[in-house]
Amino acid sequence: MLTVAKDPYAVLGVSRTADADEIQRAYRKLARKHHPDVSRDPDAADRFKEIGEAYSTLSDAETKARYDRFGADFRQYAGSGAGPAGGTPRWGSGGPRPGPRPGRGGYGDVGVNRGGDVDWEDLLGGWFRQQGAGPAQGADHEAELRLTLEEAIRGGRRTVRLAQPGGETRNYDVDVPAGVLDGQRIRLAGEGAEGRDGGPSGDLFLTVRIQPDPRYRLKGRDIHFDLPVTPSEAALGAKIKVNTPAGPVTITVPEGSSSGRRLRLRGQGLPDPKGQAGNLYAEIRVMVPPRLSSQVRKLYEELAAASDFHPREGLL
Repeated sequence: MLTVAKDPYAVLGVSRTADADEIQRAYRKLARKHHPDVSRDPDAADRFKEIGEAYSTLSDAETKARYDRFGADFRQYAGSGAGPAGGTPRWGSGGPRPGPRPGRGGYGDVGVNRGGDVDWEDLLGGWFRQQGAGPAQGADHEAELRLTLEEAIRGGRRTVRLAQPGGETRNYDVDVPAGVLDGQRIRLAGEGAEGRDGGPSGDLFLTVRIQPDPRYRLKGRDIHFDLPVTPSEAALGAKIKVNTPAGPVTITVPEGSSSGRRLRLRGQGLPDPKGQAGNLYAEIRVMVPPRLSSQVRKLYEELAAASDFHPREGLL
């Protein structure tokens, strides 16, 4: 499912009745705060880009009018009376970006003096001058990449089919790294919207969503699950073969194990980029048969009579 572009008014923190001066003041304030050469926030570059795209939409009277009328779909309309360019999903991240595409740490060549301070008039003035002039970077697109826990552990090549703005669908080959985490983003360079006037295309960002599995609980790179055992396996100990997201394993249940005991299997969780994997934790659940045959009942009665085990001793 493709993400919806953010409301530029909300991004800049202004009302829909804001005039051009209010919009420009809000943009300048936020641009100073989130400029990557100033902010220590690791997401500053993305935030700065988002702020610039919101200003690009609202600073142009015609574009602003189309947004006010059509909302997030405004780019599909050639003018106030034009129809949509096909029934398309909503691609995120706004319109073309002016000038060369900045990366994290790549803003230092604009508006920074020799002393390392940001010359805001130079930087922001340059941004204003670039709006609508010359080649422009195409917009980035975003979508979700849904994986099972097994697929997240193994990684590998996946083919993803996404709807395009024109209504058609397209397949993308994605190399998923082993051990990818939920929420992690995978970048497909140049697979976003086409640039303007010869500018480069934007990128496609896929946000990983690991689908819930009722058998397992994922905590970071560790995997937790419940291991059902019989009363005799819990009392006498056992070696139990089970399938896990990383493949089949044999778990040794120590004798005298009670429900809630947690067993660790090292390196059977999600691997990290260095090849070191998290752990697999099996939590014992002692399961009692819901119905007993006469023979089994007799054996339980004999066991109860012979046992001197008192689990509630501290409660009496």
